[in-house]
Amino acid sequence: MSSSRVVKAVIPAAGLGTRFLPATKASPKEMLPLVDKPLIQYVVEEAVAAGIREIIVITGRGKRAIEDHFDVSFELEENLRENGKKALLKEIQEIAELADFCYMRQRHARGLGHAVLCARHLIGDEPFAVLLGDDILDAPIPAIRQLMDVYERFKRPVIAVQPVPKSEVQQYGVIRAEPVEADLYRIEDLVEKPLPQKAPSNLAVIGRYILTPEIFEALEKTPPGKNNEIQLTDALRILAAEKGVYGKRLNGTRYDAGDKLGFLKATVEFGLKSPDLGKPFQQYLKNLKL
Repeated sequence: MSSSRVVKAVIPAAGLGTRFLPATKASPKEMLPLVDKPLIQYVVEEAVAAGIREIIVITGRGKRAIEDHFDVSFELEENLRENGKKALLKEIQEIAELADFCYMRQRHARGLGHAVLCARHLIGDEPFAVLLGDDILDAPIPAIRQLMDVYERFKRPVIAVQPVPKSEVQQYGVIRAEPVEADLYRIEDLVEKPLPQKAPSNLAVIGRYILTPEIFEALEKTPPGKNNEIQLTDALRILAAEKGVYGKRLNGTRYDAGDKLGFLKATVEFGLKSPDLGKPFQQYLKNLKL
């Protein structure tokens, strides 16, 4: 049983982004801009706000732009300095100082479980967070911090869940669970993309996890499924049956930024909250004639 604090986060970012083609043909989907920041920066900032300083990004071919974004850009900084753009210079410099980054390539697209397994030698015997860039969480307390608080109480893996309409359960992993207290569940089983009539609940797994090192052994036991992919859900089923996994219903709003409509909704709502753009954007929407 692991008892140390969560100080590392894994961000899987090796996917092909097929739902956003052709925009993602030559550019990582994680770098799609949500107002004025790429999606992955929101996820990194969430982890950092929760107290995590070590970020492991699982990348693949064509993902170099992610590394460049979180690196120092000497030429850009010098240009901003020479042009007296001090505020923008400060903002750019802060990106490279957000956290300590490590990049690991997933050589073959073998699923989320395999992506997590790629980080094993960098995680060691510590608990760690997993944050998926497709899910943008707007929450008063960082979403991953909410899971960390549960982990610190029970020292068991914790996954984020949210209720979804029954008609949508086939798009998610869904939990069968017993309530422990308000918004907290002890998970008995997980079912990947069940038919609505066979779903054990309407509580769907979303892209935030606190995992313990035991997950690596479970992943190694997990046989590949469709498309030769190793699913994280299957490994979590093993841990749920053997030692216990908790589900936490998050306090906040989740945007599925991996879906075109979800991305558009996030763009509108984050745009309206922008200190600089919010009011003129709201006025534009009011005057928009469809």
